[in-house]
Amino acid sequence: MQLAIYGAKSLALGMYRAIEKLYPEEECIGFVVNSRKCNPSTLAGLPVIEMEELKERIAFENRDGLHILVCTPEDLHPEISAYLEENGFSTYTCMNSKKEAKLMEDYFVAIDEFKSLHRLPSCANGYDDMVVTETDKFNHTKDSASTPSLHVYQAKFYKDRPLNNSYDFAGWMIPIQVGAALTDIRVTDVCDNQGDNISEKNVNYCELTALYWMWKNKLIGAGDSEDYYGLFHYRRILDISEEDIRRIAANDIDIVVSYPTLHEPDIVEHHARYIPEGDWEAMLAALEELYPDYREAYNTIFSQEYMYNYNMMVAKKSVLKDYCDWLFPILERTEELSTPKGWERKDRYIGYLGENLMTLYFFYNKDKYNIAHTGRIMLT
Repeated sequence: MQLAIYGAKSLALGMYRAIEKLYPEEECIGFVVNSRKCNPSTLAGLPVIEMEELKERIAFENRDGLHILVCTPEDLHPEISAYLEENGFSTYTCMNSKKEAKLMEDYFVAIDEFKSLHRLPSCANGYDDMVVTETDKFNHTKDSASTPSLHVYQAKFYKDRPLNNSYDFAGWMIPIQVGAALTDIRVTDVCDNQGDNISEKNVNYCELTALYWMWKNKLIGAGDSEDYYGLFHYRRILDISEEDIRRIAANDIDIVVSYPTLHEPDIVEHHARYIPEGDWEAMLAALEELYPDYREAYNTIFSQEYMYNYNMMVAKKSVLKDYCDWLFPILERTEELSTPKGWERKDRYIGYLGENLMTLYFFYNKDKYNIAHTGRIMLT
C-alpha cells in the first residue's frame, strides 16, 4: 500500500521525516492539500499534490490502496476526514497529538538529537523504576530522586472555546486568566492583572502576559530557586507525568520544552507566515541594541530547520527568571520600534515574536542548560 501525507506545513514535514527514518519500507507519494495556494510546490523533495490532481492520478476503484496520514492541527481533523470521504479516500489515519508526540520522540531518539525526557532514568543512581525489581527499588530508596515542586500556570482567556472533553489535571497545573484587565468576566482565581503586570497588553502578547506576571510576582525574590515553574495553554500542554517529574529531578534538568517543529528550507519559513517583515526588523534592531551577541548568532540559528514553538516550558525558577530577564526588555523595545507601535495595534505579533526569541535563546544556550524534550499534547 502506498502512503500520502495530508498537509504541507511543519507538522506534515516532521511526521514525514520520522516515517522516512523509522519506516523506510513505506513508499510516500507526496503531500496532499486542497489547494497549493499558500503551500509549497514541493516538500522534502516530494510533490505537493492538490486533491483534484490526486483523484486524476488514482482511479476511484483503487483509492483504498492509498493510506493517507492526516498531519494537521487536530481541530481540522473532522473537516478533513469528511473531505477525504467525499472524494473517495476512506483509508486514512488522523495523527492526533499523542501519536505525533510518540512518533517524533522515536525519530529524535533514532537520530540522537534533542534529549528525550521519557527516556531518562527516574532514579539518581541511574536505575529506572520501570525496569528494576521491587527488591532493587527497596535497596536503592536512599538514591531515588525526590519529587521537585512544580508550579505550572495554564493560560486561559474568557473567550476560549469550551473543550469537548474533560480532563483531570495535575495539582501543579494552576489556571491563570490572561487579559484579565480587558474584561470584568472571571474564569479563574489567579489573574494576570494582579500585582505587577502587563495584562492590558494581552492583545499583542497573548500567553506571554502570564509569563510576565510569573516573572514579576513569582520568579523574583525569596523562595527556593530549584522549584520549577512553567507555562501551558488552555488547549496545549506538555506531556509530563509524575514519573517524568522524578526524571527531571534525577537528571538535574534545567528546562523541559516540546520537541522542535521542522521547517523547510529553514525556520524563517515560520515567521514569514505569521510576522510582517517590518516587525521582524524591529525585533532584530532591539536585539542589536540590547544583546548584540545574540544578534550575531541569529543568522546561524535561524538558518536551521528546528524551532521551539508555543511559548511553553517548565524550568527551574532561576533558569526561567534568567530567560524572562532577557526576553521582556527585547519585546518592550520591539514595541517601541514597531510601525505602528505596539500600543497602537491588536494583532498578537509580540506573542509570535516570543516563540522565535525562545528558539534563539535556548539554541544559543544549549550547552549552558540541561534541556529535555517531550511531546506537545492538544486538548480537544
